[in-house]
Order: sequence, then C-alpha cells, then structure tokens
Amino acid sequence: MEILATFLQVLTKTLQIYSFILIIRVLLSWFPNLDWSNPILSSISSITDPYLNAFRGIIPAIGGLDLSPILAFIVLDLMERLIGTAAYSAFTTAIPY
Repeated sequence: MEILATFLQVLTKTLQIYSFILIIRVLLSWFPNLDWSNPILSSISSITDPYLNAFRGIIPAIGGLDLSPILAFIVLDLMERLIGTAAYSAFTTAIPY
C-alpha cells in the first residue's frame, strides 16, 4: 500500500505543477504581442493547449473572452483533491496501529 500511496502523492504533485503551468499559460494569453515561436512559450503552449482545447468545445467564447480555462481549472482541482484523498487514505491504511 505504501507504493500506491507514494504513486498517488507523486501524481497529485504533478497535477499541482501542471496547474501552475496552466496559470502561466492563461496569464500569458493576456499579452497578444508575445512571440509564441519562442521555445519556452512554445513548450508551455504545447503542454497546456491540448487540455484547454478539450474545454473550448464545451464553453464557447463570450464576446471574445475565453472562459474555458475556468472549467479546466475546476476539473483539474477536482482531480487533485480526489487523488490527494485517495493517497491519504492509502497512506493511513498502510500504517499499522
């Protein structure tokens, strides 16, 4: 059970890092003159855009404002919480009393 708990903790931390990268991507989208051919910006975009595109089909842009990241953050937060809870549960059941 310790291996499962450790795996779930690593997965939770990975999702937290991905959330941070997603925040950076959303904030960078506010600057229309950025050169997205820059290797760093291109990498951020290639990591986050597939996930965001999944939600862009669900929530259309309203007045040119893309609201899909809101749903993307809600789903990502829900996954983090569920996996974090599972990791805690796996860890506490692995500890003998």
